[in-house]
Amino acid sequence: MRVNETFISLQGEGHFTGTPAFFLRLSGCNLQCPFCDTRHLDYSEMSEDEIVAEASRHKPRHIVITGGEPALQLTRTLVDKLHEAGFFIQVETNGTLPLPEGIDWVTCSPKSLTPAPSPRRGELNLHIDELKVLYKGIGDDPERFLESLPQRGSRRGLLYLQPLDTGDEKQNRIILRSCIDYILQHPKWSLSLQTHKIIGIK
Repeated sequence: MRVNETFISLQGEGHFTGTPAFFLRLSGCNLQCPFCDTRHLDYSEMSEDEIVAEASRHKPRHIVITGGEPALQLTRTLVDKLHEAGFFIQVETNGTLPLPEGIDWVTCSPKSLTPAPSPRRGELNLHIDELKVLYKGIGDDPERFLESLPQRGSRRGLLYLQPLDTGDEKQNRIILRSCIDYILQHPKWSLSLQTHKIIGIK
């Protein structure tokens, strides 16, 4: 597998914010979003057994598989091997590609820009536990992502808006304020902040 990086940290976003985790970032993505803040193209080759061994060296048994887009490489055999090693598996995906069965928690952060037409997300049989939408400011319409994204279960609090980090502190404050105002008017959404950036960890 093409692995961009591995590290341990606290999950900074969404439902599991604050949870200690082993992060497996896979290289490559099928989207070309101009606002992407992740350097994911570099990689080293690792076998599935090497990945499990590296993850098992650390105490957290919550693994976050992210990218790039992990669905480009993630296999059922790696999922099974991680479960055998005692891991709870969370995957962060853009929702445009199918994922293998057996994943414990799917976080979908959909994007509107694709390099080529992709199937409707609802046709992928993609079970989603948590929808995390980047909020880009006044006029943005997060509701557009709800029609084609099935959710597993009906628990409240699994729809998150996350203010886009533009790299400009002043603009970020404007977007955050607008995001909060939107959530107050649409209370089925909850706020997700990139707390790892706020507290200065990876």
